Amino acid sequence: MDKKLLDILVCPITKGSLIYDKKNKELISKAAKLAYPIVDDIPVMLEDDARQLSDEELEAYS
Repeated sequence: MDKKLLDILVCPITKGSLIYDKKNKELISKAAKLAYPIVDDIPVMLEDDARQLSDEELEAYS
């Protein structure tokens, strides 16, 4: 993921910062408790396509 792109992307719900999870190819919004998928190197920033994060997953990003 391009660092410049990651610097300007924000969660569409909370407008907060995102964490890049390279292993799972996702952008994590801790505030919204959502993981946005990255498909073909393109972040899919739609709430309907994001998956809900468990409390255990959120702890791993702390």
